[in-house]
Amino acid sequence: MKKTLMAGALLAALVSFGAQADDAPAPAANPADNGGWTGSGEFGFASSYGNSRSENINAKLGLSQENDLWKNNFFLNGLRSKGEVQVVDQSTGAEVGRLTTTANRYDSGASVGYKLDPRSYIVTAARYEHDDFGANLWQGIVSVGYGYIALKTERTELSFEVGPGYKRYRPADLSEDVGGVPVKVQQDSQSEVVGRGLINYKYRITDNTALEDTLLLEAGSKNKYYQNDIGLSVSMTRKMALKLGYQVRYNSDVQINTKHTDTLLTTNLVYNF
Repeated sequence: MKKTLMAGALLAALVSFGAQADDAPAPAANPADNGGWTGSGEFGFASSYGNSRSENINAKLGLSQENDLWKNNFFLNGLRSKGEVQVVDQSTGAEVGRLTTTANRYDSGASVGYKLDPRSYIVTAARYEHDDFGANLWQGIVSVGYGYIALKTERTELSFEVGPGYKRYRPADLSEDVGGVPVKVQQDSQSEVVGRGLINYKYRITDNTALEDTLLLEAGSKNKYYQNDIGLSVSMTRKMALKLGYQVRYNSDVQINTKHTDTLLTTNLVYNF
């Protein structure tokens, strides 16, 4: 509940800031000047020391191209977090606080779409993810499918992609008690044919404020993976923006004591190029 209220407050603040900044919009770069390529980089960092200690960092890189023949995308994301936990000092037997890694995840992917006409295209996509604290230690997928741009105006864009794919992943290690000592047991890799779906929606609320929501589905007989990313960005200049993002990730098949759903709330500085 607290996370929901905090996200709502940040969202309202960004919308208000965007409405005020809209009085003097900055000119946007023309993608046609470089073959339709555009890109953005995001970075967020937070650190606290004192009664409690924590360090959090996340970074994102995205590239996209769209012209008369191609609709291509590439992304690279990383997340790392450390938090203070209480551990027993082996020499003194007393509890002490130490910074321990609590999140370590990176993922990368790309899609290449060849346009059949201004709205429809054939797309080939690949994605790889590694997560030390997730339901799966790693997962990778390659797919081919059909894409369709259902709506595209100056302010709104809605596109869909659907097709079959092949996925391989390794579930997170299990922890077993051996003589009173927890031991990690590596799990066998799994593979299956999946159906991949992608829905991408973009809406420019004002000249300086934009909303984007992307829903990814990878569904197989063993595991169903869903990921939704929604973000609200407010431009400060032609190149720089502030962005509030919220991500939800779901795995249907998880190990014991592992949650099905992971969420991530970020506030980042964005550089567009």
